[in-house]
Amino acid sequence: MNLMRCTVIDQRGGVSFLIHGDALPALVNACGFYPPTLEDLLDLAAPFYGSLREYVASGLAVFDEHNTPASYASIQDALRGRRRRQDDAPVFRVVDEVTREESLRPLGAGAVIFNLRDRRVVQLANTYRELRREGRARIFDGDGWTSEVFRYYLPRDWSLVP
Repeated sequence: MNLMRCTVIDQRGGVSFLIHGDALPALVNACGFYPPTLEDLLDLAAPFYGSLREYVASGLAVFDEHNTPASYASIQDALRGRRRRQDDAPVFRVVDEVTREESLRPLGAGAVIFNLRDRRVVQLANTYRELRREGRARIFDGDGWTSEVFRYYLPRDWSLVP
């Protein structure tokens, strides 16, 4: 399975979602522009990996519709139940210990954290492809791979662990 858990931390907190391992270069590339928020990160990654921004925004809309600061029972039940397929895991905000634990749990090809506040990319587990500071990747337009290739680079003031 090529899906992995991705958690993005910004000044407002964390959001966790699934990505295909091939989306990692687009996210690393976006980090080179120092995005302050999840939305900025996804906007910067969009030209290189289409549909990711919409997927996360739609998932957060569903999360926000079914969960409130007064009750996170909906997401807690969904995460604890594990009755869903792995590739059908919901997008969620990290709001408590249940969601924090899930945001750190590798799925399929692993788990990666993009900490925008501390300029750190942490590969908790990555069996898909080694994440490097720089490289090349093909552009995914949201429907399929194009023949175009982009170069990505993670600045030295960002930590890449391991």
